[in-house]
Order: sequence, then C-alpha cells, then structure tokens
Amino acid sequence: MITFSQKDQEFMLARGSNQESVKKQFSYFETGFDGAKLIRAAVPDDGILVLEEEQVEELAADFDWQMKGKSAVKFVPASGAASRMFKELYLYLESDDEAIAVKAKAFLLKINKFAFYYDLQNVMQRDGYSLQNEIEFQNYQLVIRYILDKVGLNYGNVPKGLLKFHTYGSQYRTPIEEHLVEAALYAKDEWGVCRLHFTVSPQHQSEFEKRLGEVQEEYEKRFKVRYEISFSIQNPSTDTLAAEENNQPFRDAQGNLLFRPGGHGALIHNLNQLKSDLVFIKNIDNVLTEDKIQTTVLYKKALAAYLIELQTQLFRYLKRLETGEVDEMDMCEILDFAETNLMISLGEDDLSVEELYKKLNRPIRVCGMVKKEGEPGGGPFWVENRAGEECLQIVESSQMNLKDLEQKTIVERSTHFNPVDMVCSFVDHRGHYFNLLDYVDESTGFISSKSYGERTLKAMELPGLWNGAMADWITVFVEIPLSTFNPVKTVFDLLKR
Repeated sequence: MITFSQKDQEFMLARGSNQESVKKQFSYFETGFDGAKLIRAAVPDDGILVLEEEQVEELAADFDWQMKGKSAVKFVPASGAASRMFKELYLYLESDDEAIAVKAKAFLLKINKFAFYYDLQNVMQRDGYSLQNEIEFQNYQLVIRYILDKVGLNYGNVPKGLLKFHTYGSQYRTPIEEHLVEAALYAKDEWGVCRLHFTVSPQHQSEFEKRLGEVQEEYEKRFKVRYEISFSIQNPSTDTLAAEENNQPFRDAQGNLLFRPGGHGALIHNLNQLKSDLVFIKNIDNVLTEDKIQTTVLYKKALAAYLIELQTQLFRYLKRLETGEVDEMDMCEILDFAETNLMISLGEDDLSVEELYKKLNRPIRVCGMVKKEGEPGGGPFWVENRAGEECLQIVESSQMNLKDLEQKTIVERSTHFNPVDMVCSFVDHRGHYFNLLDYVDESTGFISSKSYGERTLKAMELPGLWNGAMADWITVFVEIPLSTFNPVKTVFDLLKR
C-alpha cells in the first residue's frame, strides 16, 4: 500500500481528492483489471428486443400522454475537443505517408462541401491568401494549418459541440443546435419546458453559453418550447493518479502528484445530480440534419414509452413486495416479469421476497442497439458479474480479452453494437432518487500508456459511463435502425449527410 507525505495529503485535499479513494484506485495498477467475462452475445430473442413497426408507432403515440406530470432532461457529454476529428490532417502535417497525403488532398478538393468553408475562405483572405488558389497550387499544408491552428479557425482546439457541422442554405448549425432541435421534438414536458444538460470543459463553458445565447430564442419560437439549459464540468476530484512504469505515483517536475481526467465514466457524478423522471443520453457528435431526424424522434419516443410501461408495472410489483403480502402465484408472476420483460436472469435458486425486491429496486435504462455493420463501439453481451450472476451489459472493446479464443469467438458472434442512445430513470417507486454511485462496478476500469512530455506514464480510466458505471442497473436492449446513428468521429464523416 502506498503512503503519502503531508505535502501530498495537503495537495490532494486542495483539489478535492479523497486519500482513501485514491489509494483504492491506485491499487489497480498492481492488480490490474480482470476485464469482462462474456457468456454469450446478446442477440434478437436472447437479450435484444426487436419491435414490430406497428409496436413502435403505438409506443411513440402513447408517449405524449405518458409524459403528463413527468419531467425529462437530455444529458449530452460535450466536453471533448475536436482534435481527434482532425487526426489524419495532423498526421499529414507531421509525416510523409503517401496514403495520408492522398486522403488530405481528397479532403481539400471537397472543402466547399463543409459548413466552415466560407469561414476558412474569409480568414485566409484576411491574410492575403486565396483558398482556391492555394489548393490549386497544392499548398495543402498552409490550408490545413488555417483550419487547425490559431492563425485561422483554430478547429483543433475548439470543442466538437461548437464546430460548424451542417449547412441550411446560408445558415449553419453546430452539434449543440442540432441537439436543441431534436430535444424540442421529444424531451419536453406538458408545459413545453425542454431541459438539456451539457457536460463541458470549464475553459469552454462561456463559448457554449455565447452560442446558445445567439440562437436559443429563435428555436424556442419555432418549436414553441422554453429551453432550460444547464452545464456541469467533470469534477477534478474524480481525476485519477497516474503511475510510473514501476507502479509508483507519478510526479511532475515540481514533485507534485500528477492527476489525470478519469474518462467519461467520471460523468456518473454529474448524472447523479440530475433530478428528472426520464433522462435521455446521447453523444454530442451523433446528430443528423433536421430533414432526417423523423425516425430518430419516433424511436426516442418509443424507447421512452417502453421504459415508462416497464417502470409502471415494476413499481406495482415493488409495492406489493414491500408489504410482504405475496403468495406463490404472485411470486411466479413477478419472477416471470423480471425474466421476460426486464431481462433479469434469476438463476435456478429460489429467491426470498427480500432478495427479489433488491433485484428489482434499481435504476433502469432502455438502450437502443444498432445492427453491426463495421461501425466502432462496444456492444451488448450477457456477462458474469461480480456476484457470479448472468446479466446484460454494454461491453467496450477495452474490457474484452480477445487473446482468449472462447471470448474472441463470443465477440465475433455479436450482431449489434452500442450507439450510446438510451433512456434512463433513477427514481424509485417511492419517488426518491437512487444514489447512482452505489451501482458502479469499480473493477471495470482500464489502464493505458500515455506520454507526459518526454516521459511515459500509466494512466487509469474509471469504469465507462454506460458500461461499468451503470453495471448494476436494470438493463433492457431494444433494436433501433442504423439510420438513427450518425456519429462524426472524423471530419470526413461530415460528408455522409
């Protein structure tokens, strides 16, 4: 067990870190993480519900009246910088790789297709350059630097949520605006209040607020809603202590402990602060243009309506179990609901009323899953949890042991992947909110190698938000169309529209 000096303890206290939590996390550098124990892939009729078109329509039609008296909020992680989007353009500036050069050239030859085209043209013209001339003369590096660096658009340092993604005639929209439009069509209450919560980096919050201040009123008038928009940052107290390669605490040049952001799993703390009956979760870069979001809205309503249906029945059963006045027939009915509708594997042992109550009294989420067609991302699997029980989980590739032939075969048999499109509720049948930190599987983090200046360090990421951080939730998977999934991971994805 590591020990910290008085100076270390004061340093941790000043940044809000808990010494005992830091020690517990740091111990994983020695023990490592076990990874997921995959039992089999979740597939249609075995873990993934496939709704008929008529069922989807009926659920979506029910959603509006089901929302009466209920509140909803859309939760959008938006703290990521856009630098990863431009990875291949950065590689072009740094290397002589012919394949990268070909891709960079193809990008520039289609530059007029991007929403930021006129901004780039104007900023280069300001400095005496003609964008078209520089491309014609194959001065590609200059053009790319004007896209990425401070001399021009500085897109390499702008939050992804504030990039110009889509054009609408002479207008443009950023991802946050597309989320405003989408949310107005399903995430509003009966009084027309539409709530969104963005997690952002502290240095960028004012930029988000500025852009929203410019456009919010226009969308409110158009969609006849009133937006309530809030922000939060990833708390520094959730950062994890880095390690040297010999598993000793990593220190900077001043001798201070080096803490690093713990990954998106740290956002379970932000999610835990929300007070709402329903929470829609979707990534900042998964946005479609307005003319293509009808199917997305339809399935969002259907998923939410299905969750409300499940939760309504679940609450009835929990209240009956709470009284203790359930006979054998009641228990059979409840057990069947748990296994058939909530996808809870109860095993062969007889459960007491208390044990069944505990299994049912948890946060719940309905997660959209898309058919696998080569897209990246984790997927839905039946896994063995810490208690040795079979349960449904979203498993990321970092959790998979692909060196194990049996585990690799299970992964290869998977049919769907996780687009991060879910509806959640963490209100119990008494109207109280669950403490989401009680449902995190801390053993599902992972360790990676990173650079710090010219030094190498070992970094630890906390359990991911939709896998380890929600590991002990009731999880239901529903198939949704691929057309609802439009992530922008690289700048080239903006041409898919």
